[in-house]
Amino acid sequence: MADALPIRIQLRIVTPDRELVEGEVNEVSIPGKEGYLGVLPGHAPLLTELHSGMLTYRQDEMDFHIAIHWGFAEVLPDRVIILADTAERAEDIDVDRADRARHRAEKRLEHPSEDEAEIQEAREALRRAICRLETARHAKS
Repeated sequence: MADALPIRIQLRIVTPDRELVEGEVNEVSIPGKEGYLGVLPGHAPLLTELHSGMLTYRQDEMDFHIAIHWGFAEVLPDRVIILADTAERAEDIDVDRADRARHRAEKRLEHPSEDEAEIQEAREALRRAICRLETARHAKS
């Protein structure tokens, strides 16, 4: 008889300065560089680069949302390890601060400099701010 697939998966989310999540979950949705990945227990092993986006995980009947900005994810059949540059729980996001950052980035992009690095930096700042705002909206629902 073949081994039964696990019904839960261990999730660990860490940044350089703290561990955000450590526990068993039912499923995880990860913002990979090439798009979102849905991970269930028993998933095939993979290593992927993370993009700025909203990570969602389910514990029993509750969904949790985290704004993730860059890093890597290791997926194994029984666990997912997220090593993120930065990560914030939806309920911890300062919406006013994120909105101000969005406005600053938009203004920088309205009148871009000739420096391609500055333009790219403004685009990334806008992407991070929008991700934080979208993730914070999920804390309210």
